[in-house]
Amino acid sequence: MTVSVGVTEEVPELVASAAALFAEDAGTHDPRMDLGWPAREGAAYYQDLVADEDALCLLARSEGSVAGHLIGRLMPVSSLRPDAVRAVLESMRVAAERRREGVGEALVAAFAAWARERGANELAVQAYAHNDGALAFYRAQGFRPFEVRLAREA
Repeated sequence: MTVSVGVTEEVPELVASAAALFAEDAGTHDPRMDLGWPAREGAAYYQDLVADEDALCLLARSEGSVAGHLIGRLMPVSSLRPDAVRAVLESMRVAAERRREGVGEALVAAFAAWARERGANELAVQAYAHNDGALAFYRAQGFRPFEVRLAREA
């Protein structure tokens, strides 16, 4: 298994992995999510990200195929929390047949190293409250609850 920084030619693979994430995760946990977004807007979105110095697009490969992806961003420092240099893990997916093989751990480790190199002292990630697998995975990677977002019908 290898993890590498995504390049322009790999944008279609990023889009395909993101589309699978949308279907698996948001399709299960968020009835308002636009599951067609990756097909419509993903190519332009990820094309911009691979060119952005404050963004990271990683692809994991195993046996010649995409085993997963991770999208991360370095966030601007906020005047409300001036000592927090935050990198956000925006999106991550490991293909179902590659789970429990260390792919996710390798992606998070590469993201953390990239963030540290850019001065980040805080990593953040969001996951659906009912996605027990994702929450357990992120906790195993050292993430701890910091803020809680509550929602209700209007």
